[in-house]
Amino acid sequence: MQDTKHIRIEDFDYPLPDERIAKFPLPVRDQSKLLVYRHGEVSEDRFTSLPDYIPTGSLMIFNNTKVIQARLHFRKETGALIEVFCLEPAVPADYALSFQQTGRCSWLCMIGNLKKWKEGRLTREIEVKGIPTRLTATRGECRGTSHRVDFEWDNPTLTFADVLEAVGELPIPPYLNRATEESDKTTYQTVYSKIKGSVAAPTAGLHFTERVLDELRHKGVDLEELTLHVGAGTFKPVKSEEIAGHEMHTEYISVSRATIKKLLAHGCEATAVGTTSVRTLESLYYIGIHIRRNPDAGEEELHVNQWEPYEDASELSTREALQCILGYMDRHHLEALHSSTQIIIAPGYRYRIVRRMVTNFHQPKSTLLLLVSAFVHGDWRKIYDFALGHGFRFLSYGDSSLLIP
Repeated sequence: MQDTKHIRIEDFDYPLPDERIAKFPLPVRDQSKLLVYRHGEVSEDRFTSLPDYIPTGSLMIFNNTKVIQARLHFRKETGALIEVFCLEPAVPADYALSFQQTGRCSWLCMIGNLKKWKEGRLTREIEVKGIPTRLTATRGECRGTSHRVDFEWDNPTLTFADVLEAVGELPIPPYLNRATEESDKTTYQTVYSKIKGSVAAPTAGLHFTERVLDELRHKGVDLEELTLHVGAGTFKPVKSEEIAGHEMHTEYISVSRATIKKLLAHGCEATAVGTTSVRTLESLYYIGIHIRRNPDAGEEELHVNQWEPYEDASELSTREALQCILGYMDRHHLEALHSSTQIIIAPGYRYRIVRRMVTNFHQPKSTLLLLVSAFVHGDWRKIYDFALGHGFRFLSYGDSSLLIP
């Protein structure tokens, strides 16, 4: 573990010219380029060819989270513009319940122009479903880099989901250096997005079309879904020299009984679409260890800590860990397991479930680049040199890769 903690983030830097960052997606999602890394060899293809590389009878897992219109803007009487960026629900703390609230709810939020909002309520007159409504925001206690914000609106027929849908702005990544456009509401969602809660898209999934999904099914690939709500921390740069000084953000996950059973049926192996699916799947092993040690743990006690994979000496097999989860769900009559993870996957990590990975090209000196390096046994630079040398587009709206170590 000490070796992993002492990884220097400088060793995961590479030159990324601004013109290589895709500011907009291609007109047709599945026409993006696909870099294929297989057992050390790198080649180029088109994303529509992805099904050719996925074995018949294998399991492929997608993150079905949906990006919410999480940015709200208020203007003070002084004229100062305050941005309130909803990160995660506080009261009630459950995403689905919070979106269903009528009249009031509380969220943990990042606040733009914070120094201009010392106290008091912010008020905004809005129109939701043709109904004039007054929305207020009251700033609460500070929690790290975020604040609790209490929202109230004076129409009891409207839910918080209605409010966000009407006046919220989709939070496209900051490195795009542009304003959100109407088209982003469609292009920055996967075609299979369902469960509201993310403030960033699981971008590997943006390349999939119904055509590609149908071809995968036709080939006999088993398609399953899970949910990880992507937090703003996904863009948080590593500022410490060594990764020991970086704190991973907590993300909330939900995995159904059907997905656990599918994993067991497929030899506890899967192709993961996106690093969010990777983090969820790999966290399951450690959740299984928690349950083995404490069969009566509450779901909040199943949280996976950042350094757990490097500290735990358990010899539990992946199958045994997943069977522990299934038994836990049976005992508690759960159709879905809800938990959270702070897992950091970096060189020195041993992958338990993910055997193939579909992912975009990530920012220099990011934790996602560490995750990729751990997966390809340190060969990430060969992959990124190829992508830079062959005209691949980078980051959220950029091209894709299929990694098979």
